[in-house]
Amino acid sequence: MVTNFHAGCLPVLIGSLPLDDHEQGVELVFKHTPEIPLWIQLPSYKEEGMIAQFLPGFPGLTTEKDRTFIDTTGPSFDDDILGFYEDYMAVQEGEIDLDGSRFTLTADTARGFLSFMERLQDLSDHPVAVKGQITGPITFGLGLTDQNKKAIFYDEQLKDAAVKLLAQKAGWQVRKLSSFGCPVIIFFDEPALAGFGSSAFISISRDEVVTCFEEVIKAVHDEGGLAGIHVCANADWSLILESAADIISFDAYSFFDKLILYPDHIKRFVNSGGILAWGIVPTFNADDIEKETTASLVATWEDQVRTIEALGIDKSKILAQSLITPSCGTGSLSLEHTTKVLVLTRQVSDIIRKRFVSI
Repeated sequence: MVTNFHAGCLPVLIGSLPLDDHEQGVELVFKHTPEIPLWIQLPSYKEEGMIAQFLPGFPGLTTEKDRTFIDTTGPSFDDDILGFYEDYMAVQEGEIDLDGSRFTLTADTARGFLSFMERLQDLSDHPVAVKGQITGPITFGLGLTDQNKKAIFYDEQLKDAAVKLLAQKAGWQVRKLSSFGCPVIIFFDEPALAGFGSSAFISISRDEVVTCFEEVIKAVHDEGGLAGIHVCANADWSLILESAADIISFDAYSFFDKLILYPDHIKRFVNSGGILAWGIVPTFNADDIEKETTASLVATWEDQVRTIEALGIDKSKILAQSLITPSCGTGSLSLEHTTKVLVLTRQVSDIIRKRFVSI
Protein backbone atom coordinates (compact mmCIF):
# COMPACT_ATOMS: atom_id res chain seq x y z
CA MET A 1 0.00 0.00 0.00
CA VAL A 2 1.17 3.56 -0.74
CA THR A 3 2.65 5.28 2.30
CA ASN A 4 4.11 8.46 0.75
CA PHE A 5 0.84 10.21 -0.08
CA HIS A 6 -0.04 13.35 1.87
CA ALA A 7 -3.61 14.54 1.32
CA GLY A 8 -3.35 17.90 3.09
CA CYS A 9 -6.80 19.11 1.97
CA LEU A 10 -5.85 19.07 -1.70
CA PRO A 11 -8.71 19.18 -4.24
CA VAL A 12 -9.69 16.16 -6.32
CA LEU A 13 -12.63 15.46 -8.62
CA ILE A 14 -14.99 12.48 -8.79
CA GLY A 15 -14.91 11.63 -12.48
CA SER A 16 -17.71 12.60 -14.84
CA LEU A 17 -18.09 15.83 -16.84
CA PRO A 18 -20.92 17.04 -19.14
CA LEU A 19 -18.77 17.22 -22.26
CA ASP A 20 -18.35 15.34 -25.53
CA ASP A 21 -14.65 16.10 -25.97
CA HIS A 22 -12.11 14.13 -23.92
CA GLU A 23 -9.29 16.57 -24.59
CA GLN A 24 -11.42 19.43 -23.30
CA GLY A 25 -12.15 17.33 -20.21
CA VAL A 26 -8.46 16.72 -19.59
CA GLU A 27 -7.80 20.45 -19.85
CA LEU A 28 -10.46 21.22 -17.24
CA VAL A 29 -9.03 18.62 -14.87
CA PHE A 30 -5.50 19.98 -15.10
CA LYS A 31 -6.71 23.57 -14.82
CA HIS A 32 -8.53 23.00 -11.53
CA THR A 33 -6.89 19.97 -9.90
CA PRO A 34 -3.34 19.61 -11.28
CA GLU A 35 -1.99 18.22 -7.99
CA ILE A 36 -4.24 15.15 -8.16
CA PRO A 37 -5.58 14.91 -11.71
CA LEU A 38 -7.83 12.07 -12.83
CA TRP A 39 -9.11 10.53 -16.04
CA ILE A 40 -12.59 11.66 -16.97
CA GLN A 41 -15.78 9.88 -17.96
CA LEU A 42 -18.22 11.50 -20.39
CA PRO A 43 -21.75 10.09 -19.95
CA SER A 44 -22.76 11.81 -23.19
CA TYR A 45 -21.29 8.66 -24.76
CA LYS A 46 -23.46 5.66 -23.86
CA GLU A 47 -20.40 3.39 -23.78
CA GLU A 48 -19.07 5.50 -20.90
CA GLY A 49 -22.07 4.83 -18.70
CA MET A 50 -21.38 3.65 -15.19
CA ILE A 51 -21.94 -0.03 -15.96
CA ALA A 52 -21.18 -0.07 -19.68
CA GLN A 53 -17.69 1.36 -19.34
CA PHE A 54 -16.34 -1.67 -17.48
CA LEU A 55 -18.32 -4.46 -19.20
CA PRO A 56 -15.80 -5.58 -21.85
CA GLY A 57 -14.30 -8.93 -20.94
CA PHE A 58 -17.34 -10.18 -19.04
CA PRO A 59 -18.48 -13.67 -20.09
CA GLY A 60 -21.84 -13.94 -21.83
CA LEU A 61 -21.98 -10.25 -22.66
CA THR A 62 -24.83 -9.73 -25.12
CA THR A 63 -26.47 -6.71 -26.73
CA GLU A 64 -29.88 -6.93 -28.37
CA LYS A 65 -31.48 -3.77 -29.66
CA ASP A 66 -30.82 -1.22 -26.90
CA ARG A 67 -30.35 -3.70 -24.09
CA THR A 68 -27.04 -5.12 -22.86
CA PHE A 69 -27.15 -8.10 -20.54
CA ILE A 70 -25.45 -11.36 -19.59
CA ASP A 71 -26.92 -14.31 -21.45
CA THR A 72 -26.32 -17.49 -19.49
CA THR A 73 -28.48 -19.55 -21.87
CA GLY A 74 -26.51 -18.93 -25.05
CA PRO A 75 -24.65 -21.83 -26.68
CA SER A 76 -21.26 -20.25 -26.00
CA PHE A 77 -21.76 -19.24 -22.37
CA ASP A 78 -20.16 -22.31 -20.81
CA ASP A 79 -17.09 -21.80 -22.96
CA ASP A 80 -17.13 -18.06 -22.19
CA ILE A 81 -17.21 -18.51 -18.43
CA LEU A 82 -14.53 -21.20 -18.59
CA GLY A 83 -12.35 -18.96 -20.74
CA PHE A 84 -12.84 -16.08 -18.29
CA TYR A 85 -11.58 -18.09 -15.34
CA GLU A 86 -8.73 -19.54 -17.37
CA ASP A 87 -7.63 -16.02 -18.27
CA TYR A 88 -8.00 -14.90 -14.66
CA MET A 89 -5.88 -17.77 -13.37
CA ALA A 90 -3.29 -17.25 -16.09
CA VAL A 91 -2.90 -13.62 -15.01
CA GLN A 92 -2.72 -14.59 -11.34
CA GLU A 93 -0.06 -17.20 -12.03
CA GLY A 94 1.95 -14.94 -14.33
CA GLU A 95 1.36 -17.02 -17.43
CA ILE A 96 -0.06 -14.04 -19.33
CA ASP A 97 0.58 -10.37 -18.69
CA LEU A 98 -2.26 -8.31 -17.26
CA ASP A 99 -1.58 -5.67 -19.88
CA GLY A 100 -2.42 -8.10 -22.69
CA SER A 101 -5.46 -9.62 -21.06
CA ARG A 102 -9.22 -9.03 -21.10
CA PHE A 103 -8.81 -7.02 -17.87
CA THR A 104 -7.74 -3.71 -19.42
CA LEU A 105 -9.51 -0.51 -20.36
CA THR A 106 -9.61 0.23 -24.07
CA ALA A 107 -10.42 3.14 -26.35
CA ASP A 108 -13.82 1.59 -27.09
CA THR A 109 -15.20 2.48 -23.66
CA ALA A 110 -12.47 4.46 -21.87
CA ARG A 111 -11.08 7.09 -24.19
CA GLY A 112 -10.73 9.34 -21.16
CA PHE A 113 -8.16 7.01 -19.64
CA LEU A 114 -6.03 7.00 -22.77
CA SER A 115 -6.26 10.79 -23.14
CA PHE A 116 -5.19 11.11 -19.52
CA MET A 117 -2.20 8.81 -20.05
CA GLU A 118 -1.10 10.87 -23.04
CA ARG A 119 -1.31 14.10 -21.03
CA LEU A 120 0.65 12.62 -18.14
CA GLN A 121 3.43 11.64 -20.54
CA ASP A 122 3.80 15.30 -21.54
CA LEU A 123 4.22 16.61 -17.96
CA SER A 124 7.62 17.86 -16.87
CA ASP A 125 6.82 17.46 -13.15
CA HIS A 126 5.03 14.61 -11.39
CA PRO A 127 1.68 15.39 -9.74
CA VAL A 128 1.27 14.74 -6.01
CA ALA A 129 -0.86 11.73 -7.02
CA VAL A 130 -3.07 10.56 -9.87
CA LYS A 131 -6.60 9.19 -9.59
CA GLY A 132 -8.58 6.57 -11.45
CA GLN A 133 -12.01 5.17 -10.75
CA ILE A 134 -14.19 2.19 -11.44
CA THR A 135 -17.74 1.15 -10.63
CA GLY A 136 -17.83 -0.74 -7.35
CA PRO A 137 -18.84 -4.40 -7.19
CA ILE A 138 -22.17 -3.83 -5.44
CA THR A 139 -23.39 -1.18 -7.89
CA PHE A 140 -22.06 -3.15 -10.86
CA GLY A 141 -23.62 -6.41 -9.70
CA LEU A 142 -27.00 -4.84 -9.05
CA GLY A 143 -27.00 -2.72 -12.19
CA LEU A 144 -26.10 -5.51 -14.62
CA THR A 145 -28.75 -8.15 -15.32
CA ASP A 146 -29.06 -11.52 -17.02
CA GLN A 147 -31.45 -12.51 -19.83
CA ASN A 148 -34.33 -12.64 -17.32
CA LYS A 149 -33.58 -9.13 -16.01
CA LYS A 150 -32.31 -10.56 -12.75
CA ALA A 151 -29.36 -8.69 -11.22
CA ILE A 152 -26.21 -10.76 -11.58
CA PHE A 153 -25.34 -10.09 -7.93
CA TYR A 154 -27.89 -12.77 -7.03
CA ASP A 155 -26.09 -15.40 -9.11
CA GLU A 156 -23.02 -16.62 -7.21
CA GLN A 157 -20.99 -17.45 -10.30
CA LEU A 158 -21.76 -14.20 -12.11
CA LYS A 159 -21.18 -12.16 -8.97
CA ASP A 160 -17.79 -13.78 -8.52
CA ALA A 161 -16.89 -13.10 -12.14
CA ALA A 162 -17.95 -9.46 -11.77
CA VAL A 163 -15.83 -8.95 -8.66
CA LYS A 164 -12.80 -10.51 -10.34
CA LEU A 165 -13.28 -8.46 -13.51
CA LEU A 166 -13.48 -5.20 -11.53
CA ALA A 167 -10.60 -6.15 -9.25
CA GLN A 168 -8.31 -6.84 -12.18
CA LYS A 169 -9.35 -3.70 -14.07
CA ALA A 170 -8.72 -1.63 -10.95
CA GLY A 171 -5.33 -3.26 -10.46
CA TRP A 172 -4.48 -2.68 -14.11
CA GLN A 173 -5.23 1.03 -13.70
CA VAL A 174 -2.84 1.21 -10.77
CA ARG A 175 -0.14 -0.59 -12.74
CA LYS A 176 -0.44 1.72 -15.74
CA LEU A 177 -0.67 4.94 -13.73
CA SER A 178 2.18 3.94 -11.42
CA SER A 179 4.55 4.32 -14.37
CA PHE A 180 4.45 8.09 -13.82
CA GLY A 181 6.25 7.85 -10.50
CA CYS A 182 3.62 9.14 -8.09
CA PRO A 183 1.01 7.56 -5.80
CA VAL A 184 -2.11 6.18 -7.47
CA ILE A 185 -5.61 6.45 -6.02
CA ILE A 186 -8.51 4.33 -7.27
CA PHE A 187 -12.08 5.13 -6.20
CA PHE A 188 -14.75 2.47 -6.27
CA ASP A 189 -17.98 4.33 -7.04
CA GLU A 190 -20.80 2.76 -5.05
CA PRO A 191 -24.10 4.67 -5.27
CA ALA A 192 -26.04 1.42 -4.73
CA LEU A 193 -24.74 1.25 -1.16
CA ALA A 194 -27.26 3.94 -0.33
CA GLY A 195 -29.88 1.18 -0.54
CA PHE A 196 -28.02 -1.37 1.57
CA GLY A 197 -30.14 -2.50 4.50
CA SER A 198 -33.39 -1.37 2.88
CA SER A 199 -36.16 -3.72 1.84
CA ALA A 200 -34.98 -3.49 -1.77
CA PHE A 201 -31.73 -5.27 -0.90
CA ILE A 202 -32.80 -7.23 2.13
CA SER A 203 -31.42 -10.47 0.68
CA ILE A 204 -27.88 -9.06 0.47
CA SER A 205 -25.89 -9.80 3.60
CA ARG A 206 -23.25 -7.63 5.19
CA ASP A 207 -20.74 -10.44 4.78
CA GLU A 208 -21.36 -10.53 1.03
CA VAL A 209 -20.62 -6.83 0.71
CA VAL A 210 -17.52 -7.11 2.90
CA THR A 211 -16.19 -10.04 0.86
CA CYS A 212 -16.67 -8.13 -2.40
CA PHE A 213 -14.81 -5.13 -1.05
CA GLU A 214 -11.98 -7.23 0.32
CA GLU A 215 -11.22 -8.65 -3.11
CA VAL A 216 -11.31 -5.43 -5.12
CA ILE A 217 -9.41 -3.40 -2.52
CA LYS A 218 -6.76 -6.11 -2.24
CA ALA A 219 -6.20 -5.89 -6.00
CA VAL A 220 -5.46 -2.17 -5.68
CA HIS A 221 -3.20 -2.70 -2.67
CA ASP A 222 -1.34 -5.53 -4.37
CA GLU A 223 -0.34 -3.11 -7.14
CA GLY A 224 0.75 -0.48 -4.59
CA GLY A 225 -2.29 1.82 -4.90
CA LEU A 226 -4.61 3.57 -2.48
CA ALA A 227 -8.25 2.43 -2.56
CA GLY A 228 -11.20 4.73 -1.94
CA ILE A 229 -14.93 4.07 -1.68
CA HIS A 230 -17.20 6.84 -2.94
CA VAL A 231 -20.86 7.01 -1.92
CA CYS A 232 -22.73 10.18 -2.84
CA ALA A 233 -25.70 9.58 -0.53
CA ASN A 234 -26.44 8.16 2.90
CA ALA A 235 -25.20 4.67 3.65
CA ASP A 236 -24.37 2.25 6.42
CA TRP A 237 -21.10 4.03 7.10
CA SER A 238 -19.99 1.42 9.64
CA LEU A 239 -19.67 -1.05 6.77
CA ILE A 240 -17.53 1.32 4.74
CA LEU A 241 -15.43 2.66 7.61
CA GLU A 242 -14.64 -0.89 8.73
CA SER A 243 -13.45 -1.88 5.24
CA ALA A 244 -9.83 -1.91 4.14
CA ALA A 245 -10.39 1.30 2.12
CA ASP A 246 -7.76 4.00 2.58
CA ILE A 247 -10.13 6.82 1.59
CA ILE A 248 -13.82 7.34 2.34
CA SER A 249 -15.47 9.77 -0.09
CA PHE A 250 -18.79 11.13 1.13
CA ASP A 251 -21.32 13.87 0.42
CA ALA A 252 -20.38 16.22 3.25
CA TYR A 253 -22.71 18.91 1.92
CA SER A 254 -25.93 16.92 2.30
CA PHE A 255 -25.14 13.91 4.48
CA PHE A 256 -22.55 14.86 7.08
CA ASP A 257 -25.27 14.54 9.73
CA LYS A 258 -25.61 10.88 8.75
CA LEU A 259 -21.89 10.11 8.74
CA ILE A 260 -21.39 11.59 12.21
CA LEU A 261 -23.82 9.01 13.61
CA TYR A 262 -20.83 6.62 13.54
CA PRO A 263 -18.39 8.42 15.88
CA ASP A 264 -16.44 5.38 17.05
CA HIS A 265 -15.98 4.14 13.48
CA ILE A 266 -14.83 7.56 12.29
CA LYS A 267 -12.35 7.83 15.14
CA ARG A 268 -10.87 4.41 14.45
CA PHE A 269 -10.69 5.09 10.71
CA VAL A 270 -8.90 8.43 11.03
CA ASN A 271 -6.61 7.31 13.85
CA SER A 272 -5.52 4.35 11.73
CA GLY A 273 -4.48 6.69 8.93
CA GLY A 274 -7.67 6.77 6.87
CA ILE A 275 -8.37 9.77 4.64
CA LEU A 276 -11.69 11.60 4.52
CA ALA A 277 -12.65 13.00 1.10
CA TRP A 278 -15.13 15.72 1.96
CA GLY A 279 -17.71 16.23 -0.81
CA ILE A 280 -18.40 19.72 0.46
CA VAL A 281 -19.24 21.29 -2.93
CA PRO A 282 -22.85 20.49 -3.93
CA THR A 283 -23.58 18.83 -7.26
CA PHE A 284 -27.16 17.54 -7.02
CA ASN A 285 -29.23 20.70 -6.81
CA ALA A 286 -28.76 23.65 -9.14
CA ASP A 287 -30.13 26.05 -6.52
CA ASP A 288 -27.50 24.92 -4.04
CA ILE A 289 -24.73 25.36 -6.60
CA GLU A 290 -25.94 28.87 -7.40
CA LYS A 291 -26.39 30.06 -3.83
CA GLU A 292 -23.18 28.73 -2.29
CA THR A 293 -19.92 30.67 -2.23
CA THR A 294 -16.39 29.73 -1.38
CA ALA A 295 -16.76 31.46 1.98
CA SER A 296 -20.03 29.71 2.85
CA LEU A 297 -18.65 26.28 1.99
CA VAL A 298 -15.43 26.85 3.94
CA ALA A 299 -17.52 27.90 6.95
CA THR A 300 -19.67 24.78 6.67
CA TRP A 301 -16.59 22.61 6.39
CA GLU A 302 -14.97 24.25 9.41
CA ASP A 303 -18.09 23.50 11.46
CA GLN A 304 -17.95 19.88 10.37
CA VAL A 305 -14.26 19.58 11.22
CA ARG A 306 -14.97 20.93 14.72
CA THR A 307 -17.56 18.18 15.10
CA ILE A 308 -15.02 15.54 14.08
CA GLU A 309 -12.43 17.13 16.32
CA ALA A 310 -14.84 16.86 19.25
CA LEU A 311 -14.67 13.07 18.90
CA GLY A 312 -11.15 13.31 20.28
CA ILE A 313 -9.22 13.51 17.02
CA ASP A 314 -6.45 16.06 16.76
CA LYS A 315 -7.28 18.78 14.24
CA SER A 316 -3.86 18.57 12.61
CA LYS A 317 -4.52 14.90 11.91
CA ILE A 318 -7.89 15.67 10.32
CA LEU A 319 -6.32 18.34 8.11
CA ALA A 320 -3.45 16.09 7.06
CA GLN A 321 -5.86 13.27 6.20
CA SER A 322 -8.49 15.17 4.23
CA LEU A 323 -9.25 15.84 0.59
CA ILE A 324 -11.70 18.43 -0.76
CA THR A 325 -14.07 17.23 -3.49
CA PRO A 326 -17.42 17.85 -5.14
CA SER A 327 -20.17 15.75 -3.57
CA CYS A 328 -20.37 13.67 -6.76
CA GLY A 329 -19.54 13.74 -10.45
CA THR A 330 -20.88 16.55 -12.62
CA GLY A 331 -21.86 14.57 -15.71
CA SER A 332 -25.55 15.43 -15.37
CA LEU A 333 -25.04 19.16 -14.78
CA SER A 334 -24.90 22.05 -17.23
CA LEU A 335 -21.43 23.17 -18.22
CA GLU A 336 -22.06 26.46 -16.39
CA HIS A 337 -22.86 24.71 -13.13
CA THR A 338 -20.02 22.25 -13.64
CA THR A 339 -17.56 25.09 -14.08
CA LYS A 340 -18.72 26.67 -10.84
CA VAL A 341 -18.38 23.35 -9.02
CA LEU A 342 -14.79 22.97 -10.24
CA VAL A 343 -13.94 26.56 -9.33
CA LEU A 344 -15.47 26.19 -5.86
CA THR A 345 -13.62 22.94 -5.25
CA ARG A 346 -10.31 24.60 -6.14
CA GLN A 347 -10.99 27.74 -4.11
CA VAL A 348 -12.28 25.97 -1.02
CA SER A 349 -9.17 23.83 -0.98
CA ASP A 350 -6.90 26.84 -1.49
CA ILE A 351 -8.43 28.79 1.39
CA ILE A 352 -8.35 25.83 3.78
CA ARG A 353 -4.74 25.08 2.92
CA LYS A 354 -3.74 28.73 3.29
CA ARG A 355 -5.39 28.99 6.70
CA PHE A 356 -4.63 25.65 8.23
CA VAL A 357 -2.16 23.53 6.31
CA SER A 358 1.59 24.00 6.19
CA ILE A 359 2.13 23.94 2.43
